[in-house]
Amino acid sequence: MTKIIHGIVHGRTIELSEDPGVADGAEVEVVVKAAPPAKTWGDGIRRSAGALADSWTEEDDQILQQIHFDRSRENRDIPK
Repeated sequence: MTKIIHGIVHGRTIELSEDPGVADGAEVEVVVKAAPPAKTWGDGIRRSAGALADSWTEEDDQILQQIHFDRSRENRDIPK
């Protein structure tokens, strides 16, 4: 029988998140693989924040300001 169960390590003891379904005292073989840390929404943007800080210019600010203005202005013209 092979079953994947998550657990938490406390020293030399692993506290399992559920019953392994094995008789008490039975010998088992254990393969330990560290689970990746839980990802929180927004972690990626926080890691990349400031990536362009050294090369950002006044012109870049103006470009973004123009894009924001263009997107937010009212446009009721229907294309022909």
